[in-house]
Amino acid sequence: MSGVIVTGPPKADREHVEAIARFGVATVHEAMGRTGLLGTRLRPIQQDTRVAGTAVTVLCRPGDNLMIHAAVEQCGEGDILVVAATSPSTDGMFGELFATALKRRGVRGLVIDAGVRDTAELRAMGFPVWAAAVSAQGTVKATPGSVNVPVVIGGRVVRPGDVILADDDGVVVVPRERARRAAEASEAREKKEAAARAAFLEGRLGLDRYGLRDTLTRLGVTWQPYDAHASSCDAAERDGAGS
Repeated sequence: MSGVIVTGPPKADREHVEAIARFGVATVHEAMGRTGLLGTRLRPIQQDTRVAGTAVTVLCRPGDNLMIHAAVEQCGEGDILVVAATSPSTDGMFGELFATALKRRGVRGLVIDAGVRDTAELRAMGFPVWAAAVSAQGTVKATPGSVNVPVVIGGRVVRPGDVILADDDGVVVVPRERARRAAEASEAREKKEAAARAAFLEGRLGLDRYGLRDTLTRLGVTWQPYDAHASSCDAAERDGAGS
């Protein structure tokens, strides 16, 4: 495996990144047609934190963090480092020293489809991380990889410059050319949810607001008083016992 470090890739407009940052991962995922989630393996090491930024991508060999060192130079203000491995890995490839260097450069957080360590220190310094594992297992710096190339996490392609949004619910990627539309669609969805929230606070039911009673009827679901239901169940049990 040879490697390449790509410099100066195109990035989503900062204005669109900040617009997306106003919304949660679930909202953006739904607004984009239920796409973009990077799977369920990635979990936050902190709580009540949301970050958005442009991806600087890294492809490493498992158990080798050489290319993360190379990627630091390519990171800047408003970026999020996104690390994938060429095969499954849970080794602790990232820790407090990397975070110190990245925070100095204005990087907003890390998404890594592998392991992370020094989690207490990372939380204390306010550097957000979403990782597939937490492990004290160390790594080597011996094999080449690539920086700022497309990587795949959770079945989704992340390209350098795409928008990464992460919160307690997980991580979503927004293709850089769709960032403006994703922000607009997310705002529309948020307004729709606000109207539903107001209706629920007034006591309305989702069954009525969303027209779901007709859906249940069409699917053959019926409403029965308890006594009638209990009698029919008893009759069915008697018939079964007699067969």
